[in-house]
Amino acid sequence: MIFRSHKTNSLAWEMAKHLFILLILSMALFPLYVTVTISFKTNAQFVGSPWSFTYPLHFENYAIAWSSVSKYIFNTIFVGITSIVFTFFLTINAAYFFARFKMPGSRFLWYFFLILMLMPAVASLIPLFMLLKDMSLLNTFWALIIVYVAGGQVVQIYILRNFIEDIPGDLFDAAEVDGASHFQQVYNIVLPMSGSILSTLGILQFIGLWNDYILPLVVIRDDDMLTLAVGLVRMDSEYIKEWGHLMAGYTIASVPMILIFIFTMRMFVKGLSSGAVKG
Repeated sequence: MIFRSHKTNSLAWEMAKHLFILLILSMALFPLYVTVTISFKTNAQFVGSPWSFTYPLHFENYAIAWSSVSKYIFNTIFVGITSIVFTFFLTINAAYFFARFKMPGSRFLWYFFLILMLMPAVASLIPLFMLLKDMSLLNTFWALIIVYVAGGQVVQIYILRNFIEDIPGDLFDAAEVDGASHFQQVYNIVLPMSGSILSTLGILQFIGLWNDYILPLVVIRDDDMLTLAVGLVRMDSEYIKEWGHLMAGYTIASVPMILIFIFTMRMFVKGLSSGAVKG
């Protein structure tokens, strides 16, 4: 009798946990459901029934939205990939330096990087704008790329330094005996072993760039050079909101992030565990 009661309580507890998880998932996915639902509607259908699908479905909303947001998507992909490549090149070399070399001033420089992590990005927006203006970089992709590369290095160096310190020193000693230079050690030892954590850092940086709104709004003026977050706002008409077109654009913008999550989730989790910060 006691065993049966214990088994019943365990089953009830498991059901409660699963119901709680389903509740959290439904709350997380509900905005996406509403966005997809409205994307197939006209304004009249949206006013009449905003929460459910209504027929006929207007697939042309996606064609109209794609003609508006496609250039913003390609701009964002170009800026994102270019920024990630340059960031990785600088980050992995800097992290190798901090992990492998102990020289006068290196500790001060390391703490300087840590202080940068505590500084809110908005606080430097006005000086950054003036600097980009003096460098004649306003309204160019390079203004975004340079800032994203500089900002992305801080956290990545912090994480990669701890990861490189965990690599057995015997590997580096053996490479030095074989005559390998420091750059060869970086690209033949560190780089192959840090693939999972680099992929995680790249995904995080790309998501941040994909959703960034303030910097492109401040430094970019031409509509053809805008990134996705600002471009989606431009779809919002001043007088009449075409809700179907607007939600179709938001749905299209969310597809790349959903695909990244689906196909890189295992790699992402592996990178998080391998890059765990030491206590």
